[in-house]
Amino acid sequence: MLELTGVGKTVGAQAEIADVTLRLERGSLNVLLGPTLAGKTSLMRLMAGLDKPTSGRIAMDGADVTGLPVQKRNVAMVYQQFINYPAMTVYENIASPLRVAGRPKAEIEAAVARAAKLMRLEPYLQRTPLNLSGGQQQRTALARALVKNADLVLLDEPLANLDYKLREELREELPRIFAASGAIFVYATTEPTEALLLGGNTATLAQGRVTQFGRTTDVYRRPADLATARIFSDPPLNVLAMQAANGRLVSPLGIDVAAPGLPEGPCSVGIRPHHLRPGEGAPGAGRFTATVVVAEVTGSQTFVHADLGPTRIVALLPGIRRMERGDAIPLHFDPAAMLVFDAEGRAAAPALAHAA
Repeated sequence: MLELTGVGKTVGAQAEIADVTLRLERGSLNVLLGPTLAGKTSLMRLMAGLDKPTSGRIAMDGADVTGLPVQKRNVAMVYQQFINYPAMTVYENIASPLRVAGRPKAEIEAAVARAAKLMRLEPYLQRTPLNLSGGQQQRTALARALVKNADLVLLDEPLANLDYKLREELREELPRIFAASGAIFVYATTEPTEALLLGGNTATLAQGRVTQFGRTTDVYRRPADLATARIFSDPPLNVLAMQAANGRLVSPLGIDVAAPGLPEGPCSVGIRPHHLRPGEGAPGAGRFTATVVVAEVTGSQTFVHADLGPTRIVALLPGIRRMERGDAIPLHFDPAAMLVFDAEGRAAAPALAHAA
């Protein structure tokens, strides 16, 4: 188990990481999800021992490793910019950490064969990295990390530079690969969809702080605060200012929906773009009419950017829809899909916050 307790990292007057507490179990896949500069790479460097925290404690299987350098830890890392030894074959690249560790030849051969099969690199073992595609090079880097048999494997946006088809293939394969190892895996990404595809656990980060940690689907469906809901929404979350009163949520823009049990007062209501639908909807639906700014057709879906009073919203609608700037578009949503937050940005309605 990897345990971070009150871990912080300050550079000058800037707090890169602030008061992070996490417990990561062996055999688990843990996603660090957040926008660029949220602190994902900084946190991974602290986990690896590449940097030392300015506050807090890091422990591995109960042993304090806070000040232990990376050379004395059993850690493997794979970066967005994959790194391979250009003069070595794929076989030698994968085998290199085992050779450095002085492992027997038979053990090295068996480990490389397993990793190559897992990463579908068997036909390329005698090639050098310069004779591989970008995806094959990244799989080589991943295989090298796997054969190291590390206690902790850190993956810093490892698929970001790959083409779409290969990213999708590896996203599907990685959970299977992770499940075959007893290591702790930490995977950094900026993409909510990637976190959902990988599953496991997710820690959402904003400005160097972990806003929530738990099962990925739980964090997505039941964000503890508005910051987490914004991080875990792509396209961006629609946020409407509303007022809770007499068991209803009402907006000066004309929205009025039932919301029993909410304490009275101002609220922020989050609605994910794919929960907005065209038309009036069923009785009880939240309804409003917005003004189209731009409609973007992408395959079988249409992104509609529209203005609702002073608020810009995004709707992800099924099908190809032709709309012009200035068109009025009626939209609705199921109240069960609302994510409701109080004036402080904390989840105010756990019973409602189960939107998939």
